[in-house]
Amino acid sequence: MIYRKTEAISKILLRILVRTDLFRHLDLFAQNTGSSRTRGIRDDKVFLRWLPFTVAAWLLSLSLMAQDPLRFEKEVNDLVAADTAVNSKRLILFTGSSSIRLWHNLAESFPGKNVLNRGFGGSEMSDMLHYTPQLILKHKPALVFIYEGDNDIAAGRSTDQILANADSLVKIIRAALPKTKIIFISPKPSGARWHLKAQYEDFNSKLAQFTKSRKRVYFADVWLPMLDTNGNLLPGLFLEDNLHMNEKGYVIWTKVLNQFL
Repeated sequence: MIYRKTEAISKILLRILVRTDLFRHLDLFAQNTGSSRTRGIRDDKVFLRWLPFTVAAWLLSLSLMAQDPLRFEKEVNDLVAADTAVNSKRLILFTGSSSIRLWHNLAESFPGKNVLNRGFGGSEMSDMLHYTPQLILKHKPALVFIYEGDNDIAAGRSTDQILANADSLVKIIRAALPKTKIIFISPKPSGARWHLKAQYEDFNSKLAQFTKSRKRVYFADVWLPMLDTNGNLLPGLFLEDNLHMNEKGYVIWTKVLNQFL
C-alpha cells in the first residue's frame, strides 16, 4: 500500500515539474546568483534547482524498485567526487550497469569525442532512476547512452516494470534537459544468461517501440550484432564469467554506438 501511495505522489510531482517547466525557472534563478559573493547563497540556489528532480527520482525509485538503490551510494558518491575534472562541453555521457562501468578504454573507443563514463555497480533501471540527478542531470550532456535492463531481466523483473522505470527516467531527463538526446542501449546477449533469451528479445522489441514514440529518444541494438547468422552468440566476445565483455565485444558496441554520434 505504501508503495502505491508513494508512486502516485511521485507521478503527480513529476507531472507538475513537466507541465509548469519548474526546472527552467529554477535554473534561471540559480544562474542569476552568479554575482553573489556568498558561497552559502549560491549553494542554496543550486540546492533549490535540483531539489524537485532529486525528490521525484527518489520517490519513483522507491515506489518501483525491488532492491534498495542505496547499496550503490558509496560508489556513486565516489563518482560524484571526481566530477570536478569533468568537461561538460558537448559531453557524451555513458551510464548504466557494469557493461558500461567496465568499459575501461571508453575514451580510446571514441577518439576526438568528449566522453564520460558514469557506469555503476550491477545496477538496474530503478537504480539509474534514483541516481539520475547526480549522474546525468548535473552534467547537462548533449547526449546520454543508458545501459539498463540486463540485470533487471536476470532478477526476474517484467518488461512492463522495466519500461515503467524507463518512462519515468525519460520524463525526468526531458523535463530538465529538453535538448539532450537519450539513447537506450539494448541488453546484450551472453552465455551466462542465454537461458533468458526469450525475455531479452521481448524486452528489446518493446524497448525499441518505446523509443519510437518519444522525441529525441533512440534505441541502439547491440543484441543482433553479437549473434552469428544462425542466431547464436559470436565466439570470443566475453571474459571467463561469460557475462561481461572483453575488448572484442566492446569493438562491436563501438561500431553500433558511433552511428548516433
